[in-house]
Amino acid sequence: MKMRVNQFRVAEDETVKLQHRPTRVAAFYDSKAEYDALLAAHVKELDRLQQRLYAADGHAVLLIFQAMDAAGKDGVIRHVMSGINPQGCQVFSFKHPSAQELQHDFLWRCSRDLPERGRIGVFNRSYYEEVLIVRVHPEILRGEGIAEMPQDREKLWRHRHQSINGLERHLVRNGTKIVKFFLHMSKEEQRNRFLARIEEPGKNWKFSAADIQERAFWDDYMTAYEDCLSATSTDEAPWYIVPADDKRNARLIVSRIVADTLRALKSRYPRSDAARREELEAIRVALSKEKD
Repeated sequence: MKMRVNQFRVAEDETVKLQHRPTRVAAFYDSKAEYDALLAAHVKELDRLQQRLYAADGHAVLLIFQAMDAAGKDGVIRHVMSGINPQGCQVFSFKHPSAQELQHDFLWRCSRDLPERGRIGVFNRSYYEEVLIVRVHPEILRGEGIAEMPQDREKLWRHRHQSINGLERHLVRNGTKIVKFFLHMSKEEQRNRFLARIEEPGKNWKFSAADIQERAFWDDYMTAYEDCLSATSTDEAPWYIVPADDKRNARLIVSRIVADTLRALKSRYPRSDAARREELEAIRVALSKEKD
């Protein structure tokens, strides 16, 4: 089945309604063996494209992953980025902000970890948490020390969306390509994955009581995600809503989008000019004259 990734993209100015977006689509593979072969091919292509990106040293790529608990962010990152040279890929996970981070604006801590030119940066959660979990739990705002807190909370979220768009426009203008993924999982699938984490001893470590506490706010999170996706998906820095009930399918979709993104940059290995070729030839001659 041919994959058309644009069906998962959020258009600029689109009003997102997640109930109209599927959490599962027809599989792009017929068997486990075919899935393995397809993912391996995608990863091999990613490795080739990443080497060109690194050598050209003209662009950076930032991949942002957001999702509800158990949607499979860690697995997608691990499987999709597994074949890329670690020298050219940096992964950062953002948990609760530290005391130092709370002394700065909400974009600061993620800005420190933006990828350098020639590299792929992966954010497992990001500054988007500030319009997601903070929106669902506005009491968190008290710890952020904001001097002039708007009384109108909707205005606060709107301002934060605008700040995020401003940052991303700045990054794009300066050579960073941004692609954002929301792994869209159904509430029923989350329930099944939580049960698996409880029932399988090897997965117990993945589960905490806090996961169940957050599940109670599911509808609030969906509203926050809808507003966020609608307000911050742009032509330059798009969101993709990836159906995530099928983990394998999600990995194939993400790997295809990342490969398409890298290919569109048209990175090339630097070409040697006449002076460089002359220098290399002199070195070659000198090396060939060396005795073993």
